Amino acid sequence: MPDARPNSYGPSLRQTLSEPLSSLRLLGRRALLALLGIAAGCASVVALLNIGHNAAHEAIRTFKGLGSDVMVGSFTATPDTVTRPAPAALDTQLVKHAVPGLREIAPAILYSTTVHIGGQAYPLSVIGTSHELEGVLGLQLSHGRFLSPYDQQSTYAVLGAQAARALNVSTLNNQDPVAIEGYLFEIIGILAEHGHNPLIPIPVDEAILLPIEGMRRITPTPEINSIIAKGLQSERLAEDANALRDYLAPKAPGHTVQVQIPQQLLDGLERQARTFSYLLLGLAGISLLVGGVGIMNVMVMNVSERRQEIGIRMAIGARPRDIASLFLLEAMALAVVGALAGALFGVAAAWMFVTLSGWSFSLSMTSLPLGIASSLLSTLVFGLHPAQRAAALQPVTALRDD
Repeated sequence: MPDARPNSYGPSLRQTLSEPLSSLRLLGRRALLALLGIAAGCASVVALLNIGHNAAHEAIRTFKGLGSDVMVGSFTATPDTVTRPAPAALDTQLVKHAVPGLREIAPAILYSTTVHIGGQAYPLSVIGTSHELEGVLGLQLSHGRFLSPYDQQSTYAVLGAQAARALNVSTLNNQDPVAIEGYLFEIIGILAEHGHNPLIPIPVDEAILLPIEGMRRITPTPEINSIIAKGLQSERLAEDANALRDYLAPKAPGHTVQVQIPQQLLDGLERQARTFSYLLLGLAGISLLVGGVGIMNVMVMNVSERRQEIGIRMAIGARPRDIASLFLLEAMALAVVGALAGALFGVAAAWMFVTLSGWSFSLSMTSLPLGIASSLLSTLVFGLHPAQRAAALQPVTALRDD
């Protein structure tokens, strides 16, 4: 006689999914610690991936904004030596002849003072430079013109965009001259907004630009602070930077000459982002560990309190694997709630960090699935022990418990 018993038996799929959700409501406050741990771990992973994603985008955007062919030289006085002034002038043609890889080069003297216009006094930065600065930095003008090679002995001034707003200068028609250290300078141009460039040490937008020779009128000892150059080939920028440093070093005795290129700044940004990512990764691991242990403790207590229920289920036909699946699914249901809450919090935390850093936020498409998956995997690992413990109970022993 053929066997009429079905090939498979046990709870249906609907029962398998609905019972853990019903039991989850009975855990109450005991599940709070586990939920917080899982949520914190998932939030850390999501925040880590999103901050790293946005940091990489910002580094690339910054690198493109810097210009891949720009280098900046600076003079730093050497300690424990007789103080000597940095160079006050620089023959750019001689520099380009000595370093053939340079397309353009512009010296800059930075000086802070109080300027007067229209009877009002304003504290501003003054930059003494040459006409090459326009091409090196790609400056744009909103009014007038920039300094020319013939203006070095002239009392002309060009205003940065923010400096013009501070001085209430919006047009060049019938404009009063600006007084700097007792000398009157005619305003011949107003720059368009240039934006901040972390590689360039001179605040172009907030400054008044003068011919470099004109700096002798406002300070008796002008010293070049920075040299900004543009290379012919971005592939050879590091070699050209070394050649420029070697050329400038003998011109500035008692000073250390440094020449920085955009790649060095990009490397620094990447190191900072990597360090921050490691910190978040450690926090994520600890949080997931705490959350997993919390879930294991909650489920072990749950198994101990439901021994009679387990015995009854086994007595009416539940298999050990059905019992194990029930408690494992309860742990996973707990993890899903914590992971979803953590994912939302992680995105919010990453958005806040990115916004406060002045970056533009973009969501990493892999952050949510990876964050949730890591939380579920942690729960699966730590939930196996209480599930196996429940499945190993003997029905007779479990039913005898009060």
